[in-house]
Amino acid sequence: MSGVMKRMGMIFRAKANKALDRAEDPRETLDYSYQKQLELLQKVRRGVADVATSRKRLELQLNQLQGQSAKLEDQGRKALALGREDLAREALSRRAALQQQVSDLEVQHQTLQGEEEKLTLAAQRLQAKVDAFRTKKETIKATYTAAQAQTRIAESFSGISEEMSDVGLAIQRAEDKTAQLQARAGAIDELLASGALDDQSGLAKDDIQAELDRLSGGTDVELELQRMKAELAGGPSAQQQAIEGGGAAASQDGAPQQQPQSHPRFEK
Repeated sequence: MSGVMKRMGMIFRAKANKALDRAEDPRETLDYSYQKQLELLQKVRRGVADVATSRKRLELQLNQLQGQSAKLEDQGRKALALGREDLAREALSRRAALQQQVSDLEVQHQTLQGEEEKLTLAAQRLQAKVDAFRTKKETIKATYTAAQAQTRIAESFSGISEEMSDVGLAIQRAEDKTAQLQARAGAIDELLASGALDDQSGLAKDDIQAELDRLSGGTDVELELQRMKAELAGGPSAQQQAIEGGGAAASQDGAPQQQPQSHPRFEK
């Protein structure tokens, strides 16, 4: 049972990997990676801004403490000039406490300044990497798009693309149906000509009638040809001979010949 489950798990992972591979677009993956890098760069910049803000706040505190220390020193000097040594000692004690705070703040200021410099340098390096990645990303996307277009064009020319395959199958089916209809029409014509099938329209002719029509058509053509020759000759006698020739031909075909009528002559 465990072996079956392992096999099913392997098959599922293989099919899922194949489906993901078909669905994955490298251009979208590159854009997503670039977006993540921009987000990281933005976080680093916010970190630099936060450290700089803290450093600036320490500088303000240092300036304030240094001002108070200078003021206490001046007050102690004046108290000592007036003979108030106790006041002068108190002023100097407070100044010493302020100086300790100033020293601690100076250490923190140096630490923050060092962190700020590191973050600023990291942000600059990251910015350079992001810019380089963006250039490479656009180059890869353009190359991928061009390769994809070339592949589609090649598949269209070779007829192996899905769209062209459908068109090719449609053309093949149309050609097959056309050939089938042509073969059927030819077979029906042959059966009608041989008499195996009857023409229900009554327009079909048998072989004897077709031969008679052909001969009649040929005779009409010969008569027309003789008439045109007579017209080209230009003589009325030739035209008359053509007409008589046509009449003689008609007599030979079985038509009754007309006897020439004799006209009486009157002598003076």
